[in-house]
Amino acid sequence: MKLRLEVRAILLLPVYLLIYVYSMLVFIPWYFLTDVKKKKAMAKRLKAKPTSDKPGSPYRSVTHLDSLAHINIPGADTLDKLFDHALAKFAKKDCLGTREVLSEENEMQPNGKVFKKLILGTYRWLSYEEVHEKMNRLGRGMTALGLTPKSTVVIFCETRAEWMIMALTCFKYNFPLITLYATLGEEAVTYGLNECEAAYLVTSVELLESKLKTALPQVSCLKHIIYVDNKSINKADYPETLEIHSMQTVEEMGAKPENTSILPSRPAPSDLALVMYTSGSTGRPKGVMMVHKNLIAGMTGQCERIPGLGSKDTYIGYLPLAHVLELTAEISCITYGCRIGYSSPLTLSDQSSKIKKGSKGDCTVLRPTLMAAVPEIMDRIYKNVMSKVQEMNYIQRTLFKIGYDYKLEQIKRGYDAPLCNVLLFKKVKALLGGNIRMMLSGGAPLSPQTQRFMNICFCCPVGQGYGLTETCGAGTITEATDYSTGKVGAPLICCEIKLKDWQEGGYTNKDKPNPRGEIVIGGPNVSMGYFKNEEKTTEDFSVDENGQRWFCTGDIGEFHPDGSLQIIDRKKDLVKLQAGEYVSLGKVEAALKNCPLIDNICAYAKSDQSYVISFVVPNQKRLTALAEQKGISGTWVDICNNPTMEAEVLREIKEVANKMKLERFEIPIKVRLSPEPWTPETGLVTDAFKLKRKELKNHYLNDIERMYGGK
Repeated sequence: MKLRLEVRAILLLPVYLLIYVYSMLVFIPWYFLTDVKKKKAMAKRLKAKPTSDKPGSPYRSVTHLDSLAHINIPGADTLDKLFDHALAKFAKKDCLGTREVLSEENEMQPNGKVFKKLILGTYRWLSYEEVHEKMNRLGRGMTALGLTPKSTVVIFCETRAEWMIMALTCFKYNFPLITLYATLGEEAVTYGLNECEAAYLVTSVELLESKLKTALPQVSCLKHIIYVDNKSINKADYPETLEIHSMQTVEEMGAKPENTSILPSRPAPSDLALVMYTSGSTGRPKGVMMVHKNLIAGMTGQCERIPGLGSKDTYIGYLPLAHVLELTAEISCITYGCRIGYSSPLTLSDQSSKIKKGSKGDCTVLRPTLMAAVPEIMDRIYKNVMSKVQEMNYIQRTLFKIGYDYKLEQIKRGYDAPLCNVLLFKKVKALLGGNIRMMLSGGAPLSPQTQRFMNICFCCPVGQGYGLTETCGAGTITEATDYSTGKVGAPLICCEIKLKDWQEGGYTNKDKPNPRGEIVIGGPNVSMGYFKNEEKTTEDFSVDENGQRWFCTGDIGEFHPDGSLQIIDRKKDLVKLQAGEYVSLGKVEAALKNCPLIDNICAYAKSDQSYVISFVVPNQKRLTALAEQKGISGTWVDICNNPTMEAEVLREIKEVANKMKLERFEIPIKVRLSPEPWTPETGLVTDAFKLKRKELKNHYLNDIERMYGGK
């Protein structure tokens, strides 16, 4: 054994020598050619500071201490004017792209399930000019159907080019757009449609037939349904009171000579642009009302943090467009002349579940330069890559580790490792097309471990953003030059952030070494409140003596000396145990997601109990391998229900918890392993993969009773 280790060490000597020579020869010219000194100074500089010395004063970006930014494109004070600006500059350039479906095949899986596999062709593009023509035809056609300015249109559809074309049309013709997540269940969709009382609904044939058909009899307000696909449906299956049209038919109506004289009624900055229903992590979804100037302000702040955004960029759109992160990202891209190629989480990479083996995923074909992702997707990429690393032989695995550790040290110092990028990380980078220059993570805190992995293996900065639907997605974004982890950046130039004392949780502005408290965001990007919910609006929103709107987020933050914010807790995630200790469930989950055996986790505690329990979606590959080592056989469900495997997962949980320095009372002492993953379709997580605690509690009610000693 000792001899084998010595031989391996000798074999690796040339690698260490190469790294040493490389560092000596390449580092100095690279240092000066890439202006690293300036980038390091940018990363360490003061980014935001309080507007006064008074404790609890709001923090502002140092570049906009005097006044907040509302708009960065002169005259473009409504969303339709943003597209006008882009059209004038980029008329002939590619705007929206969709991949052609060449064929579909049903593939039987070992467990007996049938998966639909796709063989996809190239991207077909619409230019800015062609999108504009479609918008005009569609707007005139919808007006001919009887839609009047300031009348609402509901969109309940998957992310695709038609979604964005419909949104741009509504912005131009002053039809406020109401968005519903495509993964909402029948009850939530019915609730949303009845609450907004819209007469016009835009959807897809698949959603119309799978979810809406049974819901429609409970919705009395609808008069027109427009479906986006070029398919025909049997209208006899639907109520006679409904008029059902294809999007193409509505466009053709708008192209008729008698309708070509219809002109758009352009919106004012204070007109309602969106009612965006949240995905409902706590109870029923709430509709957030945003006027045009709210969204313009929010995007002004976001775009300032994305360097070099322009017509050379390609953005891949696959997150739900009913989510504020995706919608504002895509509108911003269009404004600056980027092209957007559409995808889905099921076709994103060559390994995605809907891509036939041997075929190319969307990233490989599109080769995007910009991408947004939620932490759940980044965590999944991280675990998949690291799983493949474990399957390498000793030499390959050691080379990868040496390169990874070397680049990690360089990044921590604000440098890079170009040779490692070319020799070691090229294949990993190719998983997302090989061309990504910046990624943006939002929706939930991203673990430092995953952020570093994305920095290293995908060779690009990963910006963490913090914002809410109620603030038009704008709050903070880390700068591209910032190489720290765990923080979400300084306030954007469109808003200011203050921390409100929360005595019960023990967070105040006088805390040392840094002020802490509930995050409250103020500025022109703060929305107008909740649709038809005055009570909740009054509870969460306020207006100060200067007329500025503020929103209480419910998240707990800490400001660091450089003015950047860190999310450290959430009010609703805090549970007081029987002995009086406070447990932050979100903090526990964030720490334990670092466990290789865990794909997803929900911590749970009851105030009349003395300990924390957990529900876990285990990593199937790793847990199955561990079961084999322990001599445990059976189906995946059998493995998850086996008490020995529960004990093994708990053992790993304890190890990781101790490494992450969790308190003894914070560590879950019982676990339920779930053989089924939690997806938006199961109703246990939102579209942004945030946990729905109420639904998870109801789903695991019997297990909660068991783990707390009930019958």
